[in-house]
Amino acid sequence: MTSMLLLDLSLPLKNPVIIFSLVLFIILFAPILFNRIKVPHIIGLIISGMIVGPYGLNLLSRDSSIVLFGTVGLLYIMFLAGLEIDLAEFRKNRNKIIVFGLLTFLLPLISGTLASYYILGYGFLSSLLLASMFSTHTLVSYPIASKYGVTRNRAINMTVGGTMITDILALLILAGVAGMSKGDVSPAFWFRLGFSFIVFVAIVLFVFPVICRWFFKRFDDSISQYIFVLAMVFLASFLAELAGVEAIIGAFFSGLVLNRFVPHSSPLNNRIDFVGNALFIPFFLISVGMLVDISVLVKGWGALRVAGVILVIALASKYVAAWITQKVFRLTSDEGLMIFGLSSSHAAATLAIILVGYNIIVGETALGEPIRLLDEDVLNGTIVLILVSCGVSSFVVERASKKLALLQEEQAPEDSDALTDEKILVSLSYPDMVADMVDFGIMLKAKRRSIPLYGLHIVTDEDQKHDSASHGKKILNKAVDHASSSENILVPLTRYDTNISNGITYSIKEQNITDVIIGLHQETDHKTFLGPKVENIVKRIFETIYIYKPAQPFNTLTRIVVAVPPAASNEPGFLHWLGKLVSLAKSNTMPIHFYAPAQIIKEIKSIVTRKAGSVEAHFTAFAEWDDFLIFSRELRIDDLFVIVCARKGSASYLPQLERLPYYLSNYFQEQSLILIYPKQLESGINMSDIEQADSTLIETLSEKLGSLSTAAKYLRRMLGDK
Repeated sequence: MTSMLLLDLSLPLKNPVIIFSLVLFIILFAPILFNRIKVPHIIGLIISGMIVGPYGLNLLSRDSSIVLFGTVGLLYIMFLAGLEIDLAEFRKNRNKIIVFGLLTFLLPLISGTLASYYILGYGFLSSLLLASMFSTHTLVSYPIASKYGVTRNRAINMTVGGTMITDILALLILAGVAGMSKGDVSPAFWFRLGFSFIVFVAIVLFVFPVICRWFFKRFDDSISQYIFVLAMVFLASFLAELAGVEAIIGAFFSGLVLNRFVPHSSPLNNRIDFVGNALFIPFFLISVGMLVDISVLVKGWGALRVAGVILVIALASKYVAAWITQKVFRLTSDEGLMIFGLSSSHAAATLAIILVGYNIIVGETALGEPIRLLDEDVLNGTIVLILVSCGVSSFVVERASKKLALLQEEQAPEDSDALTDEKILVSLSYPDMVADMVDFGIMLKAKRRSIPLYGLHIVTDEDQKHDSASHGKKILNKAVDHASSSENILVPLTRYDTNISNGITYSIKEQNITDVIIGLHQETDHKTFLGPKVENIVKRIFETIYIYKPAQPFNTLTRIVVAVPPAASNEPGFLHWLGKLVSLAKSNTMPIHFYAPAQIIKEIKSIVTRKAGSVEAHFTAFAEWDDFLIFSRELRIDDLFVIVCARKGSASYLPQLERLPYYLSNYFQEQSLILIYPKQLESGINMSDIEQADSTLIETLSEKLGSLSTAAKYLRRMLGDK
């Protein structure tokens, strides 16, 4: 009772427990309530911030804790924009990005300067600084596009890239105007700013990848990886501020660097999305709402007049820039709408520019009052712009995202019938390879399908004597947990059989599996490279088989190198494995390099160009499989080496493939490998070359028959003695 009396409930709230509880309830219920009235949840969070903020009910003050979490949320948005961007598409559209970035910067800058100078009557420096605020935009509505899964669309890539251009140029104008108002702008000032920015970019783009690859190779703990990612984001943001630019630039560049190390289907990416969208980004939106003061609209015509001009110029110029971009580059109307929606919202950089201008005092009135570079009317008009532009942006992006998501489903490159029948089975034998095997299975799975993976563990008769069933259950539980951490489903299968190859073979047939992933342990040698178990599976199963040896984490690999034998295109599974490899390269933003005969290269190139588009593919003519060791010179340690093999008697079978175990175990021991056995039609194999019985089963029967023969001889001796 005494503690309740001592509890301070005065407004604004000061108790951290109550403050955090209130914010969490807002994050929980605001989206639920506003979704019921068809209002984007982002608007709900901003309006909630207005209600509980200092200009509303005054439940919360915009103190250092709110500013801290809000800043983290803003940096998180920019980081996610860099992380989710399609780098291949980004490079492909770099000219379009530059054109859009200049359009969406120059049109608002020119029109805003003229309007501020001639309509509002501000001086040139004030007009230029105010117009630079029109040019910037904040990706407030980016989480909406992310929710609909369309962040890799070219329109979004162009807008994200354009955001960086506009913010950098606007902040350079801010630095110049601030310096000119103080009289300390000189060539040395611009040289220092340019040099420090170049050093910052060089550190992030060239040093950060080395650090990331070193860390991910050595630490696989999920918590450590997440903390490492956050640390790199904020280190890059800090380095950006040291270089004299805004922290959001550093957050975006860190996202670009980490893009390669955080696969989009990985548990780590899922954790990054979850924490950001559940906590940090809502905090930022609430903090934006707390800035909005509706009462400015009734404080006189000055604020209303400035707010009206700001709104018209800011929204109209952004719309014109998006419309011109759409027409010039022949984008769809929905893509043009998406560009306008994302680029129309003003928040962080806008507020930073206005506050700097508001705090610059250029003189005093006769009464001793300060004359500011940007007056209070501009500050109040900017607050209105933040509210209205975020609302317009949210509604437009919501509408465009729905249409682009539907179009994306209709234009999915995968064949719908094949997707319906696709079933991927992962054979799980080694506890230390569970995470790698499951991750590889998830990456092979069609991204737009909710089909589960199948995880199989075989318990043989010999294993049952050593109680290995409980050990297998632990392996499957670990696989299920790992798959669920990336919001994927893995169906555990335990099979009891006489031996492993029989168990896998019959499980594949019973479950109608289309793709089989088998692990190749790193301790194999040329005598036991595949082993009789895997060889029997390859002989008896005609579906696509991937034999995977992960020498290092998949996200630390830099390139896929594929060796393709002659006549590979004659195999029934040619298009299937090629599509999977291209999808693997695209989803992990890795270049793919094909070594194949000239005719095969021609066929692969036409397929890759038609279906993949933005995948960076290279081709080298190679047909001399007797000189297979050429790859030991071509491969780097961070390459994934994929060898397309063939079953004995198939169209692309080569006698040189029999030497693969020797080459791989002696010259490619530290290389990450995938051996692919393409799908075959059962009638297409020369069955006379293949043993139909399982060698392990034959050995078992031989032992039993030998025991019976010995017992019979012993019995005959006994009867003869009698």
